[in-house]
Amino acid sequence: MLWRLFRRNGTNIIRREPLSKMNWKIQAQRVQREAHVYYFALKHPRVRWYAKLVAACCAGYLLSPIQLIPSYIPVIGFLDDFLVLLVGAKLLQRIIPPEALDECRELADAAEIRRKEEIRSTAAVIAFVAIGAVWVLAAVGASILMARYISPDKATVK
Repeated sequence: MLWRLFRRNGTNIIRREPLSKMNWKIQAQRVQREAHVYYFALKHPRVRWYAKLVAACCAGYLLSPIQLIPSYIPVIGFLDDFLVLLVGAKLLQRIIPPEALDECRELADAAEIRRKEEIRSTAAVIAFVAIGAVWVLAAVGASILMARYISPDKATVK
């Protein structure tokens, strides 16, 4: 078991989590954070054009429907995507100036904190419930209309 520190409403909370769950969760958070860092690095004025070109080519390859090894091949298809992502990230770490990368990491941390605060706001929760209620009402209404249209009373011939 590992201990993990969480921040909720300005207070620090420490929880225990299993090691296996922790590794996958931490790795996913790191990948997401690094993606934010590289996003901010692309907008940074001190990042050279060739670094922006490397990031654009990596993103273009990952999002392109035309790939060297198609993604629908079970393991190898995702392995080449992972390899392109890994090589691109390592290359970007080397060619982006360290000061610019530090600034981008700070911006990514600030953006993550803002995003977490926005998600937990009461307006977001109310909007989520309202949209969900509209969808449920629309589904129930459509079901009732379909049931009336297909009802056996209208299907009988007199």
